[in-house]
This record gives sequence, C-alpha cells and structure tokens, in this order.
Amino acid sequence: MPAAFLVLVASLLLAGTALPYNRWPATVQEVLGSAFYIENWLLAAKSVNYSAMNDSATVAQHFWSLSVEEQFYLFWPLILMGLYIVSGKMRKSSQGVLLAGVSVATALTFVCSVYLTAVSPSQAYFVTQVRVWEFGIGAIVALAGSRTSFGARTCNVGSLAGFALVLASAMAFGPHTEFPGWAAMVPAVGTALVILSGSAEKQLWHSRLTGAKPVQFVGGISYSLYLWHWPLIVVAPYLAGADLNAGIKLFVLFSAVVLAWLTKVFIEDRWLDRGVNTSPSPARPVFLRLAVGMTVIALMALGLSALGTQKAGQARLLAEKLAANPCQGPSVVDRVDECGSPFTKPVALPNMALTNSYAQFPDECQNDNTLADGLSGHPASCDFSGGDPKSETVWLVGDSHAQQWQTAVFELAKERQWKLKWSYFGGCPLVDASYRGYEGQVADPAKKASCEKWSQTVATAVERDKPSKVFVSMFSTGEQIEDGSGRPQLAQYADGLVKYWNRWIDAGALVLPIFDPPQNGSVRSADCLALHAENPVECAVLKNRALPQEPLKVAVEKMDSPRVRPLDLTRYFCDDTNCYSAVGGVSIYYDADHLNREVVKGLVPMFAAQVD
Repeated sequence: MPAAFLVLVASLLLAGTALPYNRWPATVQEVLGSAFYIENWLLAAKSVNYSAMNDSATVAQHFWSLSVEEQFYLFWPLILMGLYIVSGKMRKSSQGVLLAGVSVATALTFVCSVYLTAVSPSQAYFVTQVRVWEFGIGAIVALAGSRTSFGARTCNVGSLAGFALVLASAMAFGPHTEFPGWAAMVPAVGTALVILSGSAEKQLWHSRLTGAKPVQFVGGISYSLYLWHWPLIVVAPYLAGADLNAGIKLFVLFSAVVLAWLTKVFIEDRWLDRGVNTSPSPARPVFLRLAVGMTVIALMALGLSALGTQKAGQARLLAEKLAANPCQGPSVVDRVDECGSPFTKPVALPNMALTNSYAQFPDECQNDNTLADGLSGHPASCDFSGGDPKSETVWLVGDSHAQQWQTAVFELAKERQWKLKWSYFGGCPLVDASYRGYEGQVADPAKKASCEKWSQTVATAVERDKPSKVFVSMFSTGEQIEDGSGRPQLAQYADGLVKYWNRWIDAGALVLPIFDPPQNGSVRSADCLALHAENPVECAVLKNRALPQEPLKVAVEKMDSPRVRPLDLTRYFCDDTNCYSAVGGVSIYYDADHLNREVVKGLVPMFAAQVD
C-alpha cells in the first residue's frame, strides 16, 4: 500500500502539471476509486456507459487489478476460516477440507466467469466475482503443491508446457477474444504449471535464464514497475510535446525501471523488512496510516477537481470572447479572402470542457426518452411552438452521432417554432435489420435485444406521429448489422435504412439524413490537436481515409427521392485532399469521434441553409 499510495500521489501531480484540464475530472474520479480500491467497479460501470467509451485512459486506470485483489483479500480469509471450522466439526484433515472447499469455490466462480463473459463481456473483464477463480487456482497450487513431489523430467515438461501456454495467450489473444471466460484458463493454468514445476527446487531447463541477475532484478521490482509504467505512458506525449515514438517509449521504459527500483529499495523493502525483522506492528497504527494515506490522496484529488472547474470556467469565457471574431470557427471556410486559410489558424482552446459537450440540451426541454421500453414509452421533447396548432412536428433520431447535431437542430427549432422530439441509443443503428455489434465487438445478448427493440419502436413511433421532418444520423461505419442475406455490410445497411425511410415518407415526412463528419480517433491520435495546437495541420489526415464510404450516402443514392434531402457539412472539415481536426481556430472534435458543441453552433447557418 505505501508504494501504491506514493504512485497515486505522484500521478495526481503529473496529471495536474502535464495533462490538459479536461482530463482532470476522469483522473480525479479514478484516482479516488484506486485509493479506496473500487477502481474495477468504476471501470465496469464505464464499460456499459456509451458516453464514457471515448474517455481517454487515466493515470490510474491500471489500478483496477489491485482493487480486485484487495476485495478478494477481504472475503477470502473468511472462507478459509469457515473451512477450518467445518474441518474441526467434521473431524477431518484441515488440509483436505481446505483443498476441497477452495476447489469448489474456484469451480463455481469459473462457471460464473464463463457465463458473465458471454452475456456481458465489457463488465465481466473488471468485476470481482469473475476473477475469483484465478486467485483460487493460486490457492490450489499452494495447497496441492506442498503435498506433491515431482521428478525432474515431469517438472521440465510441466514448466515447458506452462511457459508455452502463457506465451500462446500473449500472441494469440486480441481485442476480440472473449475474456476472461474460457480464454483466461490458458494463461492461468500455464502460470500454475510454471509455479508447481519450480516449487520442487530442482535445476530446470530454464533455470539459467530465469535465475540470471537481470531477470531476478526485473522480478524484484515488478510490482513497482507495474505501478509506475502506466502513468508515465499516459503523460509522456504531453511532456514530450509529441506522439509516442520509439525514442519516447525507450525513455518511458528507462524512467519506469529507475523509479521502480527506487520505490523497491526505499519504500517496499523498508516496510517489508520491518515486518520480517521485528514483531508485527499492532493493527491500529497500520489502519491509521492507511486512513491518513487515503485522506491525503482524497484531498489532493478534490483540490485538482476544484482547479479544473476554475479553468473550465475561464475557458468558457475565452470561447465566448473568441466567438465574436468573424474569422473564428467554421464560417472561415466561406471567408477565405477575408480570413485566410481555414485549417491553419492556431487553436487557443484545443481541450474542450463539459460545457462544450455534444450532449448539452436546453433547460426547458424534457430529456426523458423512454422509447427503449417499447411503444408504451415516449421520446424526449421540446415544444417551441408557443401554442401554435399549425406548428411543425420534427424528429431527430439515431445514436450519439445524431445527438452531436442536436445543438443545430435546437437552434432551428427555436427559430421556426417547431415541436421537437428526439430519441437516441448510443452505438445502436436505426435500421431494419438485426444488430450484430459495435466496432468489431460482438454485442452481448442483452444489448442486442434492447438495441433492436428501440430501433423497431422508434421507426413505428415516427411513422405514427406523422412529422413533417425527420433528421436522422448514426455512426453507420462503426455499427455492424446482419439481415441474413450474406451481402456486403454496406449493401445490407443501406437497404435497412431505406425500409425505415420509406415508411416515414409514406407517413408524409421529409427525411433529412445528416452525413457523418470525418473520423477522428480511429485515424489520428485523439490527443493530436492538444499536442499541435499552434500548428493544427500536423493533424491532417487524407480525405479518403478519414471519410470511408458511408451507408447513409448509399441509401440516399439508392432512393433518389425528392423526399430525402441529405445534409452534408464535409466542406467545413475537409478540403479536396485532407480532413482536419480544427477549423478557423476551433477544435472540430469534442472527443475521439464526436463533434465539439462550439463548432456545431458555428455551423448553424450552413446547416439551416441545407435544410431549406
């Protein structure tokens, strides 16, 4: 704990001095979660929160595994004591009862791991109960290993098999591997075999390598190395003012090793030696030190949070001041003679605070969409009609890529006194087809069912409401569907869109598909603009790479209907060759793949012109 607390304090200082203020709220949240050993549950909650999927990694993200360990250490002794009591009452060998009880607990939690990984893979990676069986294998090794003896040949074969399993998992597993579940058994069993084979204290095939001083040195500092490596990786681009390259990575590695060695010598060994060479410390002082450490970290984190709030307020005032400049923002694209090149102007505010989030909506609106529950629900709504019975009813539907345009739609609704209704479902395509997954990840059954229910419900609700206009947009290149035809994804998606759009047109609506802006985090570092605010063209990406073929465009071409009027704002993000991360000195993006609210506000006149 002393080493962990030291790194958390250092991480807060690094974040406060190196990272932009918009990264501080998540940092504070996760440092507090790490200090109080609930970081894994915090990340589990974020893993099913679509709006949190684009959050950048924090300096404390790797503490999730330590949180799992500490939670395990709280209840595992209770299980062991219970088994000792049972063995006494049954008059059985405590070792035998322990081994049997631990084996049952391990098997049951492994079944739980396989099940949760199948039905909720994002959460399953972090939650404690899914990881208990891995610790259980370690307990079985400790109990069984002390009662068994193996020959040198068996130990060599066992260790070889163990190392092979660990290396195989490192090389074969990838982002699409269902993990932990069955897959986690491979490295866990491999590790158990290596430990069991080595506990016989025989000279093995790998002893000369693993016993070498450099290997033993890395093993000795491995805990502190684990603590230090991640915060250094997170802050390195900002300290260096450049994306991670080979030179920076080597410097990070060197720094992590040095810091880990210093921490091992002056922190870890100091406390470990006290426990070995003297009688154990009384519990009260230990818990007092623990409470003091947590309190210090909490106070530092809250201080950073307050400072971040202050900086966000200052940035908001600066943004309002800059917005008055006619050569600021996307309108510069139409004023080249007056304002110069739209994509080269330095950016004063490359880091956006929550006030510039695409998710903001007017206070007078009812943001209570319940259409995910079925036709018994209702969309979110805002009545700007002033009671005029002839006012138009307009819908905005889709995923968060529709939500990012709501600022422009709200402005039009106010100006034209519309009755505006909207419904969003993050990461879910609004098409007449089965949902398969998001960005290559297969959707769990619950997400698949809820997405398809919402999609069908919204299509029917719009049709029944007979609106005059329907704005629709979605991250169609990132969401996968399946209509059973086996055709290319683009063709399936376009046909699924056309089916819904025809229903809305038949109900009297004008369908207004909003084409997606260029991709950001998938084609460049999401931190690129923050690192190159003075020269934003450093973040330019070839247009054909940033703008892959989009199903919405294919659907528009396929329908070729005057009742389908596409809205395309691409010229305000790209020129003929490249797409950019800033326009007219304003950041185009709020996060890895959503527009900054400030740039959408600047696009309102252009948006309105295309609606007309």
